[in-house]
Amino acid sequence: MDELWSSTANVGFSSPAPSTIRAVLPRVRLVLQMWPDLIQKSKEGGLDAIETYVFWNGHEPRRREYYFGGNYDLIRFLKEVHNAGLYAILRIGPYVCAEWNYGGLPVWLRQIPDIELRTDNQPWKDEMQNFTTLIVDMVKQAGLFATQGGPIILAQIENEYGNVETGYGDAGPRYVNWCSQMADSLSIDVPWIMCQQADAPQPMINTCNGFSGCDAFTPNNENSPKIWTENWTGWFKNWGSPDPHRPAEELAFQVARFFQTKGTLQNYYMYHGGTNFGRTSGGPYITTSYDYDAPLDEYGYTRQPKWGHLQELHASIKLMEKALTYGEVEEVNLDNGLTITKYSGDGVNPACFWSNQNSKLNATIDYEGSTYFLPAWSVSILPDCKSEVYNTAKVKTQTSLMVKKRNTAMEASEVLYWSWRPERLGTSAKGFGSTFTVNNLLEQKSVTLDESDYLCVDVGEKEEFTLSVNTTGHILHAFVNDRLVGSQYGMAGQLNFTFERKVWFNPGRNVISLLSATVGLQNYGAYYDLAPTGIVGGPVKLIGENTTLDLSKYSWSYKIGLDGEVRRIHLDRRAVKWHSGMFPTNIPFTWYKATFQAPLGSEAVVVDLLGMGKGTAWVNGNSIGRFWPNYTASADGCHECDYRGTFSSNKCQTGCGEPSQRWYHVPRSFLKLGEPNTLMLFEEAGGNPLQVNFQTVTVGAACASASEGDTLSLSCHRGRTISSVDFASFEEPEGTCGAFEGGKGCSSDEAFAVIKDSCLGKESCSIEITEEFGKSCGTLPAPRKLVVQVTC
Repeated sequence: MDELWSSTANVGFSSPAPSTIRAVLPRVRLVLQMWPDLIQKSKEGGLDAIETYVFWNGHEPRRREYYFGGNYDLIRFLKEVHNAGLYAILRIGPYVCAEWNYGGLPVWLRQIPDIELRTDNQPWKDEMQNFTTLIVDMVKQAGLFATQGGPIILAQIENEYGNVETGYGDAGPRYVNWCSQMADSLSIDVPWIMCQQADAPQPMINTCNGFSGCDAFTPNNENSPKIWTENWTGWFKNWGSPDPHRPAEELAFQVARFFQTKGTLQNYYMYHGGTNFGRTSGGPYITTSYDYDAPLDEYGYTRQPKWGHLQELHASIKLMEKALTYGEVEEVNLDNGLTITKYSGDGVNPACFWSNQNSKLNATIDYEGSTYFLPAWSVSILPDCKSEVYNTAKVKTQTSLMVKKRNTAMEASEVLYWSWRPERLGTSAKGFGSTFTVNNLLEQKSVTLDESDYLCVDVGEKEEFTLSVNTTGHILHAFVNDRLVGSQYGMAGQLNFTFERKVWFNPGRNVISLLSATVGLQNYGAYYDLAPTGIVGGPVKLIGENTTLDLSKYSWSYKIGLDGEVRRIHLDRRAVKWHSGMFPTNIPFTWYKATFQAPLGSEAVVVDLLGMGKGTAWVNGNSIGRFWPNYTASADGCHECDYRGTFSSNKCQTGCGEPSQRWYHVPRSFLKLGEPNTLMLFEEAGGNPLQVNFQTVTVGAACASASEGDTLSLSCHRGRTISSVDFASFEEPEGTCGAFEGGKGCSSDEAFAVIKDSCLGKESCSIEITEEFGKSCGTLPAPRKLVVQVTC
């Protein structure tokens, strides 16, 4: 992933130091054509630096075979950041976690004799040093470190190792020291950081990660800056789970508290999450969407009000930059969680934070003759210690409701015409590499080397029994004599299961085939790399009334991948035969193909795969990831969200009881305008493509409020204009944005008229709210607040 921050000053090496805010942009979770726009929106949001991980398994997919093209063009990405006038932070790792497949490590490492990953093990250290040195040398050659005139001001070695270090015993601290010495020997002339590493040796800078608590974090060296490497803007999503959210007010509160308590640099993880294209999602069971409820959503739109509320926060903090950098700190703790913090000194204009850490009670603070109101769980920023310019709980930015609209480039019927072909199972073509036979049941990723989600094993047998298969996941399809006898998948959080089905055999020789499928490899934890997948040793048994046969040590034949994968059907080669006319539905292991016209305009494109089961999708040969819309999210866990107090990933959820993921991002760069495009689906579980359709994503409604004397601003996206003013009322309406109704207060004819005159037909508008707006609402107490809703 890649991250961003905000502040224009250098990062200091002693405290106090300049305040900096950064955030993640996932370089390889978005197509390179999106990079400039996302980087620019990040800069407009008040950020000063982009941070990126370096994905080892993407750059070295096979040992000593390197790839830095397309979305993996690291040097081009860093140059884009530099061209935008932003700094960069390079998190080399090379372990990244990131909910990325296998934590970003290449699975081929497991083939190296005597290797143990992420510990004091010489084969591992040799490979890690080789890759880290490769990246550093490339960056040096391109002149991208700050001391060379480039944008990179920090680099990171390892990642969150302190969270798992004790699991490696005495070898853990030795490995940490080696990482430090190895990194320092590369002489990059900018500081190295180690996140979540309390025992990071000098000159490494240890940093903090989390939803909260980093305001109280103290580096292990008094001369190190206080850095928050990952402030989680939301959370990742699992198949079978609701959508997690983190409200703008809570996120802003934690950022303000961090800088109130002498913070130097803060990073948003993620500022833009993007999409897990291909087979890059880890977990296991991480969805294809990596939206993360980030300030820039999966499609690159600003998520309002989060993006705008943070933009205003960044601008407010920058007004205090000199005081935060050079001032001395005075802090007064009052009752009930109230804190007054003042930065001041010779030649420095004073700047203040007021914070209310009480999650229930609003409060007032009396300071030098003035009274200030602080909502519960909020921070106020006063750049001159007199006037409040920002409060984390007072959101003044518009709320945008995103909607999906049908593809207007196609015929009114919007029908996709499908052709199909079955996946050839059983005695089909050889898999990736070659087929082989062993008298054992092997761990899956050690066999596939992550070339495919699928591994097929066959054994011949003559008896009549119940088939029992013990597997470590994630999905199992069982066949007898090429006939599917049953399928089963592990539930998220419990991937091990025992598959049992009654089976009937023919006289003579019979063949049992087991197709084992993975849904992302584990990416976190001590020795996570050893977490088993597939049918590891079984046992695989045939259970009868009086006899049990253990087939685990029988002769098993292995094939990596499916026939369609090996033949690269997704590239739509002419040599592949397709059937047209009537086509099967709800039949597992079927390939479907359709052509379509790209939606007109510049709005983001998605494909609605409701009705499909589980599989993988491609557009014009580009993988848009795994799909699994028939895996429904839990019905529990969605309730009214109160962001105040301790925050967790399941505190504010939506989408309970709905498909885990229904819509899948199709980047515009994957599409051809004015000519046919091809959608290819491999359906593993059985589905019906008749409901599949393409839609665009855009702003449907926008809502904003402003008090008299303030400015009300409204905006649509990507060329869309405001088409109607739907609601304008003083005081709080009933309902939510998109469905406002008259509530307390009164509707304002004057406001309606001015807003229509100023906003209709425009992409954006700003209006100063004066007393004239509320003539007909003169009985309401001042200051009156106008609430407006428009349609884009």
